[in-house]
This record gives sequence, structure tokens and C-alpha cells, in this order.
Amino acid sequence: MMIERPTTLYDAYIFDLDGTVYLGDALLPNAHRAITTIRAAGKRTVFLSNNPTHTRYAYSAKLTRLGLPTPPEDIINSSVVMVDFLRHTLPNAKLFVCGEQPLIDDLRDGGFSFADDPIEIDAVIASFDRTFVYSKLQIAFDAIRAGARFFATNADRYCPVPGGGQPDAASIIAAIEACTNTTCEAMVGKPSIHMTNAILNLLNLPPERCIMTGDRLETDVQMGLTAGMAAALTLTGVTTLQDAQASAVKPHFILNDLGDLLPAG
Repeated sequence: MMIERPTTLYDAYIFDLDGTVYLGDALLPNAHRAITTIRAAGKRTVFLSNNPTHTRYAYSAKLTRLGLPTPPEDIINSSVVMVDFLRHTLPNAKLFVCGEQPLIDDLRDGGFSFADDPIEIDAVIASFDRTFVYSKLQIAFDAIRAGARFFATNADRYCPVPGGGQPDAASIIAAIEACTNTTCEAMVGKPSIHMTNAILNLLNLPPERCIMTGDRLETDVQMGLTAGMAAALTLTGVTTLQDAQASAVKPHFILNDLGDLLPAG
């Protein structure tokens, strides 16, 4: 398997963030050049993240600070999709969130309330949670055994950070599933249909005119393939070329970095 790059421009470019556009507080190689060139050609750029530990406004501020001015409306993360999912699935639900404050804020802004009493909880939401403690697991356990439903923002195993990674939502989901002997009903982040619909509704374009680019085969690339988009894997994050060669998930393009998204010549 060789490094492959597109030969033409697409109408819309959907980018993952962590490990694709930046790592920590620095843009990854050629990310600025690629995105500004694509924008200068009149093409749409939007950003998609499974990470709900920042709001879309925080992501907008970060991209702008890094030299890629982007309005919040062009960013979708898993908390935004969770709000929409719950509005359709369980409106007016009382929630217990195994997650961090930005997710809680987005859910509150979306009209939802919260409870710690397991009898009052309609749904447990599992997410990337660096504040996770045993008492949270106990409440989730009691609530689900009392009949609460069980949803998750995403199922990423870890979040890439400079020098390594941080355990992500998959570890929280696994803890709750293990003690309750239940399975999470829905995970709304990539590669789910919920995230796919959110991005296609935002773009209002046929999927074949869009390209999804990210550093994870099982989320970014799989979502693009399932949606009928072109799918590009960048080797700047969690996935190595050897991983890609061994995987059943096959992207259309494999990039050393985002610079390879630009057609040659």
C-alpha cells in the first residue's frame, strides 16, 4: 500500500481535528497550507470531532488562534449531535452524565436537566471523562438497573495528545457495561448515522462531492465510506501505514499529512 493523494478538488472537505489538523496546541505539518489553499479555491471546509470536552465555540476559538479562522457553525462535535439525538429520542429527559463540563453545558443549553438520584434519571450519558470516579459509576449502575437508558457520545479508545494519548469514552462505556451487564444503546459520534446526517445536513451536498479526512480508520474513514464520501487517512495521528495495510477498512487515499490532499501540479 502506497501513499495516495486525490487528483482533483472536492466541493467540501470534512476534517477531523485531534491528530488530523492539530496535535495539542500546534497545527500539524502542512495543515495550514492545505486548508487555506482549499478555501482559496472556493471549496467548503468543515470540522468534525468525537471529542466533547470542548464546545464548538472553543474549537472555533482554537482554530482561529492557530491561523484558521472558522465560525462555530462550521464545527460539529459529538455533544452537538447528542443534543439533537436526545431531542428526537428522549425529549425532556433527566440525565446523568459521565462526562466533563463542556458536554454538560451543551446538554443544558439544549434544554436538558440533570439528576443524581438514580430513580429520577431517564438516561445515562457516557463520554470522555477525565473526572471519572467510583461514585459516578455507582450512580450510573443504580440508574441503569432502575430502568434508565444508556447512550454515549463516542466510542474512541483514546485521544491522541503530544507524547501519547488519554483514555477516551470507550473506557467509560466499558466500565458501565461491565457492571450493569448491559450494552450501550447508541453511540452518536463518528462513524454513526447520527454524525453522518449532521454533517450532510450542514453541507447540503451529495456525499460523493465531499471528502472525509481523519487519522482513524474505524471512525473517520469508516464514516466517510459508509456515507458514500471519498475517505482519506492521514498518518499524523493514531494510525500507522502498517495499521492501514492490516485493516479491512480501506480508505480511498492515504496521506503523509494534509498537504497530500492537494492535487499535484
